Amino acid sequence: MRVLTVVGNRPQFIKAAPLGAALRAAGIEEVLVHTGQHYDRELSDVFFEELGIAPPQESLGLRTADPAAMVEPLAAIVAREQPDWVLVYGDTNTTVAGAEAAGSIPVAHIEAGLRSFDLTMPEERNRIAVDRTSTLLLCPDERAAEQLRSEGVPGRSVVVGDVMADATRLFAPLARERSDVLTRLGLQPGGYTVVTIHREANVDPDRLARIASALDRLEGPLVFPAHPRTAGVLTTIPHAFETIGPLGYLDFSALASQARLILTDSGGLQKEAYWYGVPCVTLRENTEWVDTIAAGANVLAGSDPDAILAAAARATMPKDRPVLYGDGHASERIAAALYASSP
Repeated sequence: MRVLTVVGNRPQFIKAAPLGAALRAAGIEEVLVHTGQHYDRELSDVFFEELGIAPPQESLGLRTADPAAMVEPLAAIVAREQPDWVLVYGDTNTTVAGAEAAGSIPVAHIEAGLRSFDLTMPEERNRIAVDRTSTLLLCPDERAAEQLRSEGVPGRSVVVGDVMADATRLFAPLARERSDVLTRLGLQPGGYTVVTIHREANVDPDRLARIASALDRLEGPLVFPAHPRTAGVLTTIPHAFETIGPLGYLDFSALASQARLILTDSGGLQKEAYWYGVPCVTLRENTEWVDTIAAGANVLAGSDPDAILAAAARATMPKDRPVLYGDGHASERIAAALYASSP
């Protein structure tokens, strides 16, 4: 069996590491294609180097997030390689482009069935579009599978767990062992807050200014590895806190897993915070990872400064939190599902 995997951004590179290993172990040949949606070295190459991912066989180098620019070159690769499956991850523009470029080749969608129910978010529109055209829908949990059933999505749904849980299980201990990021930044475990902001809505200058005013009032050290887009907007906004450049996966994993608190708009980091046992405040009005909210480990705060500060003050991690999104072995289940669902 042959699988063509389309990746383009940081979370997808991380997920590709454990899944690629599971595919090889199952005797499945993988052709890895990098669209270039994330092209800055600190958001791209460093992850392949640190996680031991073989360099992509195909790299489009497009340096754009425009899916329209990705489809034609991706379709040409699909036509040449003639894989049994085109595999796409999550909810990015690369995800949409990969699914569209597949043509008559069946699409397998990892993280299928997730919904924030906010159609103003491009990620939500991307999820829905890809789910509707995928042959195999690889769901992180039963809630996602039930959502697909309620929508009448025609593809085959299989609950496999979350590939990011696999990466966390494998790489978080390695990160704490290898990284000296806390020493470099002069931090103590449990004594600082980590912030990440990158979503399109949150880099609107007015909204980011409200969030920044709350960050300026947080107590204790704040570590903010700024996405290049966010860093650019911050130069136009008054703020007292400092930012640092993007970090490699091992450094960031070591940093986040030992934080006192995480403030983020990242879907992936909400889950990672839960698995790390670190309380999270989500700088959005909604989330696709609603079980972290229900468990009391995550609080939605939006962009209101007072709400952010109140959420940060009361954020806790429940002592007996349930297992969410699988057991860290989703990759093996995905490989089995590909075989079982092969046309």
